Amino acid sequence: MPGIDECLTEAMTIAGARGVSLIDWSSGLALGSAGDSPTGDHEAAAAEATDLVRAAAEAPTFADPVEVGAPLQDIIVTAGRSYHLMCFVDTVFDSRLALYLWLDRTDGNLAAARFRLQAIAEELVLG
Repeated sequence: MPGIDECLTEAMTIAGARGVSLIDWSSGLALGSAGDSPTGDHEAAAAEATDLVRAAAEAPTFADPVEVGAPLQDIIVTAGRSYHLMCFVDTVFDSRLALYLWLDRTDGNLAAARFRLQAIAEELVLG
């Protein structure tokens, strides 16, 4: 089972991937990164993505009304020439992690990237 570096390397093989980070959205830190960053700085991008992830994860508006307590799966932001995908990572310990993928709109396929990123998140082994 792959660790952080292997998962980041795998995520960079997604068509259109420009950069990827594993972010700890409780601290705002990037635990690992590969490729480029939209801001030129993976730590700054992780901090900004953390604000968005926290807002969505902690808002009652986005909670599942049928399955109370069900976690969010992902967040997608559409920008002019790119997509930003944040996929929540389930862990066996109490952590708040998400894979953040920056995807080129011209070269990438949003649906395929979303499913691949979810699969990578499920395979990720920490520790």
